[in-house]
Amino acid sequence: MNTRKEQQANARIVRRLLLVVVGMFGFGFALVPLYNVFCDITGLNGKTSSRAASLQDLQVDEDRTVTVEFLASVNENLAWDFASQVAKLRVHPGKPYTVSYSARNRADRAVVGHAVPSVAPGIAAQYFKKTECFCFTDQLFQAGEHRAMPVTFVIDPALPEKVEVVSLSYTFFDTGKVAAAATPGGLEEIGPAPEQAQ
Repeated sequence: MNTRKEQQANARIVRRLLLVVVGMFGFGFALVPLYNVFCDITGLNGKTSSRAASLQDLQVDEDRTVTVEFLASVNENLAWDFASQVAKLRVHPGKPYTVSYSARNRADRAVVGHAVPSVAPGIAAQYFKKTECFCFTDQLFQAGEHRAMPVTFVIDPALPEKVEVVSLSYTFFDTGKVAAAATPGGLEEIGPAPEQAQ
């Protein structure tokens, strides 16, 4: 009798533990996209918005300058050369500026890359407004293609006075998409890149 009750109690405990494990896995899986959305909205952790900003109601502060550094890197799986054409720039908050990055696809095939921006210090991310950026969309590069890619930005004059240097960093990743054709409507994903195929 006691043995059967003990077995039933143990089975209930095992089921509950399995539910806890499944719930924890689901929460962990959902945490990354939720965190990215949160950082995209708030600018925390140096993440900048993935939407073009509006320059309305910004007044140029001619009495203040902020140094903006431009950094570039590629994921180890991406055979691209990627660099900023300007190392740093002194800017007036409220005034739009345009700088260019350059990228070259060294692979012998077309590659679709996506740039992820980050701003340091993290507190500056919500004041760094991009009106034009190659990070808003996937970028299709044919084999050997080289391209200059502009970024138009403005520093919000509300940036705290203690922040005198802001670093804008981009990291390019291979999206794993293969373009069937470069069409005006965008990219058609037809499967993983060759080296990612199973």
